[in-house]
Amino acid sequence: MVLVLFHNLTNKDKSEAVGRLIKGSTPSQDFFFMIILSILTATFGLLLNSVAIIIGSMLIAPMLYPILSLSLGIIMSDSKLISRALYTTLKAFAFGVGASFLATLLFNSRLNEVTPEILSRTQPTLPYLIVAIIAGFAGSFALVKPKLNETLPGIAISVALIPPIAVTGIGAAKLSWSVISGSFLLFLVNTTGIIFASLITFSMMNFYVKRREAHQTAEKEDNKQEKEKEKIKEKINNNK
Repeated sequence: MVLVLFHNLTNKDKSEAVGRLIKGSTPSQDFFFMIILSILTATFGLLLNSVAIIIGSMLIAPMLYPILSLSLGIIMSDSKLISRALYTTLKAFAFGVGASFLATLLFNSRLNEVTPEILSRTQPTLPYLIVAIIAGFAGSFALVKPKLNETLPGIAISVALIPPIAVTGIGAAKLSWSVISGSFLLFLVNTTGIIFASLITFSMMNFYVKRREAHQTAEKEDNKQEKEKEKIKEKINNNK
């Protein structure tokens, strides 16, 4: 039963999944803009102690893609895909922490107050890791199954990658090492759980056979980004 679930895939399903992962983890301006917007939304939700706003922030965040792409690169033993996914993830984390830090300094008049929603993201425990592993299985499995793609927003909520990043920035603004370290550790726990689960899923689905296709798609997307940057530079120079 389990083997059938993982092996009942067409080459088209695998190719489309690889394409979505590579495109979704491309370090583009659109990607980082959405990360910043989601982090800002999460930051205000945390400062206002609003669960609804925090959930909304996770719905618009594309953070799951580069982490799953990292697992794909590891399965394929492709150093370029690994470094590409790591670069996107680390840059997104840095932008997110910076945005949260600035938002907290500018808009939180009570810097010494730590809301319950903030505190809940500073205490990583074993259940968090278990949830991340389960969500990692769900995310990587749903990504490959076209009929399950609509479940990805819900999976993004359960993974909860965005709030810990926002809390890290809040902790930096409050100069609270306990908040910074706790939230950063929670982010690492969640990320590790997702990578562990997706490595197993992609291995069982034999994604290694798509190594060449993934590499070509990455090169195509990166070249597209370079061309867009050149066009922007040309427009700026022409307007001077």
